[in-house]
Amino acid sequence: MKVKTILVSQPAPKTETSPYFDLSDKQKVKIDFRSFIHVEGIPAKEVRAQKIDLKNYSAIILTSRNAVDHFFRVAEEMRFKVPDDMKYFCQSEAVAYYLQKYVVYRKRKIYVGNRTFPELTKLIKKHKTEKFLLPSSDKLKPLIPEELDKLGITWKRIDLYRTVVSDLSDLENVFYDVLVFFSPSGIESLLKNFPDFKQNNTRIAAFGNSTINAVTEAGLKCDIQAPSPETPSMTMALEKYIKQANKK
Repeated sequence: MKVKTILVSQPAPKTETSPYFDLSDKQKVKIDFRSFIHVEGIPAKEVRAQKIDLKNYSAIILTSRNAVDHFFRVAEEMRFKVPDDMKYFCQSEAVAYYLQKYVVYRKRKIYVGNRTFPELTKLIKKHKTEKFLLPSSDKLKPLIPEELDKLGITWKRIDLYRTVVSDLSDLENVFYDVLVFFSPSGIESLLKNFPDFKQNNTRIAAFGNSTINAVTEAGLKCDIQAPSPETPSMTMALEKYIKQANKK
C-alpha cells in the first residue's frame, strides 16, 4: 500500500525549516498536523491543596516548556515572588532558552542538561544541598522520580498541569495512510475519540518504547518505529518506509 497522506499527532511546526516539510516535498506526500492531546493548567486552589510551600525550595527542575509556563503562572497566582538566586535545572537548551520569557537569563543561575533526564541528573548531583522542586503534569514518566531518588537529594513533585484528550470528532470520516504518535497519551486519545477504531490499511508510526508498547497493548500494529540507530528521528523513519512502500 502506497503512502500519500500522513497525520502527525502534534501541533504544526512553527518554523518553515521543519524536516516534515522537507519530507513532504521530497516524497510528494501530504502531511497534516493535529494535537491529539493538550495541556490545561491546574487551578491555584487545587495546587494549594498539595500543601507545598514554594518558598521552601532553592532550585527548580524544568523538563519542558509547559513546566516553565505553569510554574510561573502558579507563582503569580499565589503571589509568590520567585527569588533572584533561585537555581534552574533545565533538561535541554530549548527549555533553558524558553526560560528567558520569564527571567533575565544572564543574571540567573541556570544549568542545562543534554536533552535526556539522566544527563540532567549529573548536574543536579553536583548541587546536592539544594532543595529541589519538580513542576510536573499529572502524567510523569516513572524514570524521572526513579532517577531523582537515586541521587539522595531533597526533592518534591508539584502537579501544575494536566494532559487532556483533545476533541477529534471532526476527523471521524477522514482517513490517512499513516498516523504518527509520540506518546501513550496520543494512543489513549485515538481510542477515546474513536472507540470502534479499526486499523485496516492504516499504518501506525510510534516514537519511543513507551509509545510503541501503547500501540501493541491497544491491539494495534506498529508499522514504523523510531528512534533506531539507522533512523534516529521520526522523519527519517517515515522517509525510509515511504521509499519502500511507494516503490512497489
